[in-house]
Amino acid sequence: MDMAVMDIIEKRRSVRTYETTPIGADVHASVMEYLQQEDNRRGPFGGTCGIEWVWAKGGGDDGKAVKLGAYGVIQNPQAYLAGVVRNDQTALLEFGYIFHKLILYATGLGLGTCWIGGTFNRKSFARELALQPGEIIPCITPLGYPREKQRLLDATMRYVVKADQKKPWRDLYHDAGFGSPLAPEAAGRLAAALEMVRLGPSASNKQPWRIVLSGDRQQAHFYLQHTPNYSGNKLGFEMQRIDIGIAACNFELACRELGIAGAWTVCDPQLGAIDQHTEYMLSYKLS
Repeated sequence: MDMAVMDIIEKRRSVRTYETTPIGADVHASVMEYLQQEDNRRGPFGGTCGIEWVWAKGGGDDGKAVKLGAYGVIQNPQAYLAGVVRNDQTALLEFGYIFHKLILYATGLGLGTCWIGGTFNRKSFARELALQPGEIIPCITPLGYPREKQRLLDATMRYVVKADQKKPWRDLYHDAGFGSPLAPEAAGRLAAALEMVRLGPSASNKQPWRIVLSGDRQQAHFYLQHTPNYSGNKLGFEMQRIDIGIAACNFELACRELGIAGAWTVCDPQLGAIDQHTEYMLSYKLS
């Protein structure tokens, strides 16, 4: 890719309307080559997931719309990427990391994408994939070249899910412990990486990640603030664990680009009771 990772993170938007132009053979080959590299399909803890390219059948040249649940109408998708993973807590986090990294790669190639994790026709995709017992298809993304002039529906959907309204730093980040908001100027060299997390996508734009920087700025502790009675959990898996994987992906890629070395670990800092909905997930330790 010719673009910097942080530029891609800032550029990425959910695209629901695509041109009817077929995806170029070189772009398709680039994605398939990316998927063949094992490191690109490995999460923070070494777990992997299955990702398949599925060509769209119908809904392309004739402009027919394909309905994909609460996210409205996806028009003219040329293909889909569909993920397959075990339905367990760690695997879902790693899936979010792996799939988002792929979405950023596709964005860098000039493709439009859109995280779809709500009500889409899972049975139709299951027929295309070889699911093993205990595996699920948590999310897919359509692929295609974004139409220059998006439909009114696209703007409406962004308004409905408040896609352009990101929580401020004081609601997401904490300094050495909960109850002490972290200001951007106090985050030191991790400020840009934290901003990339803030800009990331999440289911229904809930932004459920909370991050506590250690006092010495050598560790970033990631927490999941569960949304009570969240409708996404009715799908049979915890959708918001995927959001933490997305946050971890943006954070690590930004750190790499900034030359900040580190690694993921699980080392709960035991910061005390926050509330019944907040759960420690993982930490990034600088080296």
